Amino acid sequence: MTIAITHLARRFADFRALDDVSLSIAPGEFIALLGPSGSGKTTLLRILAGLDFPDSGELTQDGRDLLRVGARDRGVGLVFQHYALFRHMTVFENVAFGLRVRPRARRPSKAEIADRVDKLLKRVQLEGMAGRYPSQLSGGQRQRVALARALATEPDLLLLDEPFGALDAQVRVTLRRWLRHLHEEMNLTTVFVTHDQEEALELADRVVVMSQGRIEQVGTPDEIYQQPATPFVFEFIGKSNKLPVRIQNGRLHAGDQRFDADGLDGIADGSGVAYVRPEHLALTPTPLESGWRATLRHIYLSGSVAHVELDVPALGQTLEVELGGEESQRRSLQSGMSITVQPRHLTVFPLAGNSGEPDITRRRVVHPRYGQAALARWR
Repeated sequence: MTIAITHLARRFADFRALDDVSLSIAPGEFIALLGPSGSGKTTLLRILAGLDFPDSGELTQDGRDLLRVGARDRGVGLVFQHYALFRHMTVFENVAFGLRVRPRARRPSKAEIADRVDKLLKRVQLEGMAGRYPSQLSGGQRQRVALARALATEPDLLLLDEPFGALDAQVRVTLRRWLRHLHEEMNLTTVFVTHDQEEALELADRVVVMSQGRIEQVGTPDEIYQQPATPFVFEFIGKSNKLPVRIQNGRLHAGDQRFDADGLDGIADGSGVAYVRPEHLALTPTPLESGWRATLRHIYLSGSVAHVELDVPALGQTLEVELGGEESQRRSLQSGMSITVQPRHLTVFPLAGNSGEPDITRRRVVHPRYGQAALARWR
């Protein structure tokens, strides 16, 4: 059941919710639609569900035109952020609802419905709660009831619209890992909408990063984090330091530093912007010719990771570096220390002509070259 989304566009008055969106979803794949509010991810989900229709474009399933198929006949299960459970119905009745409202010719018998509901409640770890009402359940339990109700009709496609958004952090972590196991067990094709990058990177086979109605990048979680294709993806996914740079005679200039570097082949002289992840910066207390001198402004621990904030006068900005918590303690890092910082590698986007915008077609991963004596080491 391959789903092909081709050149979809959707406008609401002057607002362009979807702008030429194309995507293919393979059978059994777990896709996360990730982006900030207004990026178009929920509009795309609603079109997949048959609750909205595009102004132009195509939506097919193994060649079948889904835009000509009503929501009821698409074989879709939909789970919302706020559960949408019937408060006057028990857990059993909520899960059975989609089966009981089927046309008589397709409706299972009472015994078949009871058997299917019992099996689903066991699968979502709610056995023994069939007679309870939604008000008698925790938020996580209600969300599992909503998921069981969506699964009861045996959908070809499961759609989840920020299903964990109303839950506290610890419950979210538990439920998303459980959802991934359920997805693998049932071999579901799943599309999951979220603005939480951690959820997307942990759950999905592929992540679709969206912004302003367009797809910025599609890739595996590792590709999205390690190889961002655009400045937006760099800034939206994880943490990054953004630096103004100049390319001149095959060298990279940043602040008071000039780096001989691999990866600049074919790039004409000019200005650009570079991004470097906090974990891709090396530190040493030793003054070196290659590297920016910085002052350690602040250090704080977040679990097993130490976040180090550096003031770099030559760049006119601060840089953030990430180290393991034990490593930061071994180095005895303290506010006010003088440190040399060097980038291990950067991603550079030359600026495009008169627009002053980063040119994503000329993106380069650049590796500065350091002599052994100029390589940052903590002694």
